Amino acid sequence: MNLAIFVSGSGSNARTIIDRFQAHPEYGITVVLLVSNKATAGALMIAAERDVPSLVVKRDAFYQSEELLADLKFFDVDFIALAGFLWLIPPYLIKAFPNRMLNIHPALLPAYGGKGMYGPNVHRAVKANGETESGITIHYVNEAYDEGDYVFQAAVRLDAEDTPEQIAERVLRLEHGNYWRVLRRLAASSRE
Repeated sequence: MNLAIFVSGSGSNARTIIDRFQAHPEYGITVVLLVSNKATAGALMIAAERDVPSLVVKRDAFYQSEELLADLKFFDVDFIALAGFLWLIPPYLIKAFPNRMLNIHPALLPAYGGKGMYGPNVHRAVKANGETESGITIHYVNEAYDEGDYVFQAAVRLDAEDTPEQIAERVLRLEHGNYWRVLRRLAASSRE
């Protein structure tokens, strides 16, 4: 599986995924490209340090043309993992990668999903509502934010005194421990 990772931020999930698959080529997954919608994203440095090619996409080109498809074809990408990518994926990209694009969301969907529900916003909402657990949802990408079919969910218990930042740390540990495993499982099943 040739994997592209789409990011918008610091790239801690991208780092985990790249490091895991570079250390274990027997898993059959190669991260061939990192795509960012921000030229200042920390994930770009992570990719450069690991010799993973990267590109920055501009909003107009992303939504009003299909030139990104040529880049993905050039790198022979056959699967996409969104790892903190904050833009809604346009229909042409979903059509080109049907059931071959995953997203990871820092909550147990369907709660705390949708436009504007990402990162700290999710964890503040979870805290404000007094939830006793949170977690992650890994799902296929469709035309709406956080509404694709679920592939995997994992939960973590919360304490009443947990801050949004502590909730974020617990959820991030789940992300780092599970996203690469789900990708590995999908890659293995695609070869069967």
